[in-house]
Amino acid sequence: MQRGRRRRGGIGLMARGASTAEGGAATPTFLGFVHRRRRGAELFLLVLALAVGIGAYAAVGLGVEGTVPVDLIGYGSWLAALLVGAHVVVRFVAPYADPVLLPLVAGLNGLGLAVINRLDLAEDTTFAPQQLTWMTVGVALFVITLLVVRDHRMLSRFTYTSGLAAILLLLLPLVPGVGKTINGARIWIGVGPFSFQPGEVAKVMLVVAFAGYLVLHRDALALAGRRVVFVDLPRGRDLGPILAMWLISLGVLVFQRDLGSSLLFFGLFLVMLYVSTERPGWLVVGGLLFFGGAAAAYSALGHVQNRVNIWLDPMEYFDQTPGSGQLVEGLFGMSWGGLVGRGFGEGDPGRIPYAESDFIVAAIGEELGLTAVIAVILIYGLIVERALRAALVCRDGFGKLLATGLAAIFALQVFVVIGGVTRLIPLTGLTTPFLSYGGSSLVANWAILALLLRVSDQARRPVPDLSADDEEPVDDQSTQVIKL
Repeated sequence: MQRGRRRRGGIGLMARGASTAEGGAATPTFLGFVHRRRRGAELFLLVLALAVGIGAYAAVGLGVEGTVPVDLIGYGSWLAALLVGAHVVVRFVAPYADPVLLPLVAGLNGLGLAVINRLDLAEDTTFAPQQLTWMTVGVALFVITLLVVRDHRMLSRFTYTSGLAAILLLLLPLVPGVGKTINGARIWIGVGPFSFQPGEVAKVMLVVAFAGYLVLHRDALALAGRRVVFVDLPRGRDLGPILAMWLISLGVLVFQRDLGSSLLFFGLFLVMLYVSTERPGWLVVGGLLFFGGAAAAYSALGHVQNRVNIWLDPMEYFDQTPGSGQLVEGLFGMSWGGLVGRGFGEGDPGRIPYAESDFIVAAIGEELGLTAVIAVILIYGLIVERALRAALVCRDGFGKLLATGLAAIFALQVFVVIGGVTRLIPLTGLTTPFLSYGGSSLVANWAILALLLRVSDQARRPVPDLSADDEEPVDDQSTQVIKL
């Protein structure tokens, strides 16, 4: 007789034999899931992502200048070294992590670099080399995060510290001599010759703070109060956290003139609050606060009125300052691109102001068409889906909320950015994750990816069979692996 062993590398249910009461044939007893590591699949998908990034870079050179870029080998080698290095680190320190997330992000980042290079050639700028440098910093922070955070549950010890640090980071651009106003928004700080947006780091810390707080207080927040039209509203005494987050969001809108971050922070807290309590009443309260705050901001703040007016009638405000020129040029460019685009070098995305940051989706739509825009949206949808899947299979409440909050960051940010570019909602000024030019955004998003991989690694690891040594040996013939 030999002790049955858990089969490595399979995704399935372990079944251990158990005798029936009459001493008859053994019946299987299910122990739990056994996930595959799937690092080989991740490497294969990374090769495809590299083909997209390097191929797009070569296509830009051929389309604009008629020749393959002279630095293609050096560029491709550096990009491949970064992504393969990230894969190797994941293979050793997070072997059970989701195998799809890293290739999806790699594809977006590679495509973004190619489009930024296309805009550099049109506008005689050098944003693409700077973006590659920031990507290097982001991958380095990705590796450091995976090495330092060996268990995501350790972050719950910094719940209130993370919340305080996030608030201080949000206030930092308002400090005289430190903060900088760029394009009307005071959300930057000067670090030597560079500018940094502390709100990008603050959003990660806010997710950690919200997850830790809601795990501790979700039972109280889930209690029902007065029932109105089949919806149980929360108790009045429990409204403190959502009112505080609402005031913080309004403060960001009023003092920093940053509509996008204000929407992102409040929406993030509302999503995590609803997921933790499963009470629709919080959505009702949050919706009322949102529309009330939006109405007050429109009445009192001129820059909010300007955004709404541009959204409602962009042609009327085309020649004003600030006007709708950026939105109109982006809409005309996407219309000219049509279904399959004009091709790299055949469009004129340089007409769109700040196309490399705010309106990179419009540049993609002009030269690669609606098909490419839909593909980009589907990739973001897959990132959100894989993050929510990690939340579903995670075994602890903090990890579930952490993964949900990080997924909500991507979902909300992509919605408000692409919604603004396509005139679905007013423009907000946020960057498109992993695509747009911007160092602080790119570095912070690579750190978010590392946290998602850490949560999924912990969730997919086999549960140790602590009772195996205390039970009688089991015949190998009665142990089955039922693959899913």
